[in-house]
Amino acid sequence: MSKLKTKSGAKKRFRLTATGKVKAGTAHKRHNLRKRPQKMKRQARGSMVLDHQDGRKVKSYMPYA
Repeated sequence: MSKLKTKSGAKKRFRLTATGKVKAGTAHKRHNLRKRPQKMKRQARGSMVLDHQDGRKVKSYMPYA
């Protein structure tokens, strides 16, 4: 059987942790930040771990990760 391709958009946006969870950047931090509350901007720092269901979908995009 031939090798499966990794979706290039997924490999740029997601990383796997050592336990197999999927890490992603937080949304709504790119532009128009003056409209957003300071609390929201503060809580959106760093990265987040995706839910189990979303993580399963992302893992199917990256078969060898």
